[in-house]
Amino acid sequence: MNGILLYIIIFLFGSIVGSFLNVCIYRVPKGLSIIWPSSRCPSCSNPINPWDNIPIISYVFLRGRCRSCKADISFQYPLVEFINALLYTVLLWKFGPQLSWFLAVYFIFISSLIVITFIDLEYQIIPNSITLPGIVLALIFGSTVLPDTFSRINPLGFRASLIGVLTGGGLFYAVGVAGKAILKKDAMGGGDVKMMAMVGGVLGWKGVLLTTFAGSLTGSIAGILLILLKGREWGTKIPFGPYLAIGAVISLLSGQEILMWYLHAK
Repeated sequence: MNGILLYIIIFLFGSIVGSFLNVCIYRVPKGLSIIWPSSRCPSCSNPINPWDNIPIISYVFLRGRCRSCKADISFQYPLVEFINALLYTVLLWKFGPQLSWFLAVYFIFISSLIVITFIDLEYQIIPNSITLPGIVLALIFGSTVLPDTFSRINPLGFRASLIGVLTGGGLFYAVGVAGKAILKKDAMGGGDVKMMAMVGGVLGWKGVLLTTFAGSLTGSIAGILLILLKGREWGTKIPFGPYLAIGAVISLLSGQEILMWYLHAK
């Protein structure tokens, strides 16, 4: 298949999956089925016509408004579709140029991080319905098809995947326990613990450490900006899941390069 055509197909496929992710983001926190009923306007509850549900394009043609009630459609919808499509395309560029089983697993992993990000931003929760199956699937695929992202040559394997799960979950559990003992309040949510166990199963223990560092760095920068630009107070609680998701994406896409840079910089 022509290389450019494959990238276009993957981008379109990613945007279609992104449309489904919007359904998950809206319904999972509410305990609703992600299968039935079909997509509806959140304002008037009218079913959305198939031609009004084309990823990204429909939002543009509808000018961000529901065809039936003219209520504003959240910009989150095309944003999620575009981010998912873009990251699928970047994954193909990074790990392609041909489709493979492990690339399909990375697609699922990235999409789950996007759902976690937007749910955590809105509700400050990370649903067990995503992370618990994610841990199991990470161990299964880590034992079979996933490569070690820090070598790109050796397979990850069950042992490394399991160590990653234990490192990710254990590290954040320990931080939560220590933080609560010192600060006398919850310092780490259980959702973050299970999310990092899932990340560890896919990326291994090195990925856990890099994800933690990158997530903490981006979270700190975002927190400072919120204080400076929006007048947030020090100590204001912000969801950590989105920043860990950013760290996991950085670790997946650039872990090997960052490790090589660090080793040569010493």
